[in-house]
Amino acid sequence: MQQCVNVNFLLPLSFPLECKQLSAKLIPHGVNTPRFGIKMNKIAALSIASVVFLSACQSTEVAAVNPSVEVSSLDVALLGGWDGVTVPAGQQCSLHGGSGSTPPMQVSGIPDGTAEIVVQYNDRDYAPLARNGGHGTIAFPVTGSTATLPSVPGMTSELGGAARLVSAARSTGQYASSGYLPPCSGGRGNVYEAVVTAVSADNTLLATQTVRIGRY
Repeated sequence: MQQCVNVNFLLPLSFPLECKQLSAKLIPHGVNTPRFGIKMNKIAALSIASVVFLSACQSTEVAAVNPSVEVSSLDVALLGGWDGVTVPAGQQCSLHGGSGSTPPMQVSGIPDGTAEIVVQYNDRDYAPLARNGGHGTIAFPVTGSTATLPSVPGMTSELGGAARLVSAARSTGQYASSGYLPPCSGGRGNVYEAVVTAVSADNTLLATQTVRIGRY
């Protein structure tokens, strides 16, 4: 499960950006946290707050890192007119006149024992959606050392085929999506990328690669 960006030294080191404001509500008022110590009668309250905060923010599956398993690099090639430089015309979100889908990919160098290729889509230039599948996370079942990941539609949780939605985009309001959110910066030149990982049946990370999918 996903953990968030660090917002308090007592909380885990990585918590999603959208949880920052929540921390202020969960940490009890009046807790004294001097640099070299904390009032002992407040530690229990902080510990409970940390657990509640973590539970509220856990929403995305992520692969577990097994130190005994060597993580290798995948080879990823974009298909279907995606060149990694510019997002193709029409592949932006519907808010800006598009009907975007995920870029199809050819993945090779897939290690033995891989059950799925999991792809996290991110907007590198917009902090709330820049990491951990800000634009959605989708898993594709694979067999063998090479696989073609098909394009799946954006703005919906109905993906079709064997692909499954791991987590929807974290966008909200008029940008909200129940699945993958296509590039939606309005043409401001944001860079979009995909973090492609190979995971085993027990969700152990086996291989990874980050690929730029284009600027919009």
